[in-house]
Amino acid sequence: MKRPAQGSPDFFSPQVISARRFYLDLDPPRAADFAVVCGGVEHCAPDYAIRRETFPFHSIEYVAQGSGQLRFGRRHFELRPGSVFSYAPGIPHHIISDPQTPLVKYFVDFAGRQSAQWLRHQKLPAGSVSQIFPPTEIQPLFDELIRNGSRGTMHAPDLCRRLLECLGVKLLEARAPLQGADSLAFVTYQHCREHIRAHHRRLRTLSQIARDCHLDPAYVCRLFRRYDHQSPYQFLMRLKMNDAASLLTQPGALVKNVASDLGFANPFHFSRLFKSVFAVSPEMFRSMR
Repeated sequence: MKRPAQGSPDFFSPQVISARRFYLDLDPPRAADFAVVCGGVEHCAPDYAIRRETFPFHSIEYVAQGSGQLRFGRRHFELRPGSVFSYAPGIPHHIISDPQTPLVKYFVDFAGRQSAQWLRHQKLPAGSVSQIFPPTEIQPLFDELIRNGSRGTMHAPDLCRRLLECLGVKLLEARAPLQGADSLAFVTYQHCREHIRAHHRRLRTLSQIARDCHLDPAYVCRLFRRYDHQSPYQFLMRLKMNDAASLLTQPGALVKNVASDLGFANPFHFSRLFKSVFAVSPEMFRSMR
């Protein structure tokens, strides 16, 4: 039951209960800039343990379930759902699954001259660990990678490369602090963001957001600049304008009525905000539809 699938490269661990893997070009051209080699998901056995001094490709691994430990040299990390880490040729790494809660982890291996630079751009250089919030945020992209990589079509390599690029952007968006006081601030930010998302039709101002969340308005702004790179008001307006776009597609919808439904007393102010978000006026958006 723990034997690797027939034809699997010998760098895969045999200590797995089950696995879904795909293979593209296991010997990519040296001149390639950026190419996915293989990937998949592994349900680890209780005795799963990987001890490598190097690896032939760059790799990203993501823990979907279970727990374990990771060691990069002398640095130790606890693995839990949402943990994401990377390694590359010349990076020794040890991965051990907790026997009581075995790891279920996704991986994607890739190669090319731009691989190291790409990982640094995603703030996940080889030999580093990040945490994703919520833990399931990037799992659909990994599932899509496996689905497309397993199809065997001539477009599979290009599709997988583009999906990996999307995964990198998602890693930047969903990254959470690993531990310490920074994580407490991140939890507060998440609470504010979800409150805005749940009540964006009612909310109108930063003061309302801060009052509802029992926080100082200036602190709410600092949290969003730190973790979202936009203001809470910009986030609120983006949600409202997304709703506005949906309402404007309905037959007979009037701009002034949509503005009123979303809490804007002045339809001209609503139109200016709509255009600042989507670069077209509500009237032009309706004509495009």
